[in-house]
Amino acid sequence: MFLGHFAAGLAAKRVAPALSLGALFAAAQGADLLWPNLLLAGAERVEIRPGLTAVNPLDFVSYPWSHSLAALALWGAAAALAVRALGFGWRAAAVIWAAVVSHWLLDVASHVPDLPLAPGLAARLGLGLWHSRPATLVVELGLLALGLALYLRTTRARDGIGRFGLAGLVALLVGIYLASFYGPPPPDTRVLAWSAQAVWLFVALGWWVDRHREPRAPGRTPSRSPA
Repeated sequence: MFLGHFAAGLAAKRVAPALSLGALFAAAQGADLLWPNLLLAGAERVEIRPGLTAVNPLDFVSYPWSHSLAALALWGAAAALAVRALGFGWRAAAVIWAAVVSHWLLDVASHVPDLPLAPGLAARLGLGLWHSRPATLVVELGLLALGLALYLRTTRARDGIGRFGLAGLVALLVGIYLASFYGPPPPDTRVLAWSAQAVWLFVALGWWVDRHREPRAPGRTPSRSPA
């Protein structure tokens, strides 16, 4: 799952409009922000096996600290406490926790059975959406469209950056996703780990675009224009 995690961040703005979209992206993609660093440090392992699934050639041999349900629940709790320490309410903190944990739930839908419940447990879960290229594409793009629709119902552009920057952000997300979807597998795991750091770019872009948007008045629905 890639676009689906960003969709979760966009949708979460509806529930916690005071939080920056950058923070919501960071929460929803927290596992994938942590994972490449643990991979580079040798704490987690992945192998590149073209043909493993129809969509993704990565065999996630071991990633209990970044992608297990228990670890993400704890990382989410730490993020929620940080949000509280910054002066936000418990509602915002709960949304951050839920966004962090949502990464595991969305990954369960797409991965083969490789997602651990907790470090040290042998059980692995995954429903295998990646075995179907058409279904994966429909689900990912559908989730992004839903998340974007909720975000547009929650915020409106204050200026051109808020309007066209959002369009550019979405276009970049879709473009990178499609390039990965139809492109060749990474040459090695080190290149994979460093390229995965690009997720930070979208955190920064989400924060920047969101600064140029504002909450819509209660009851106001978006017009037919982009924002």
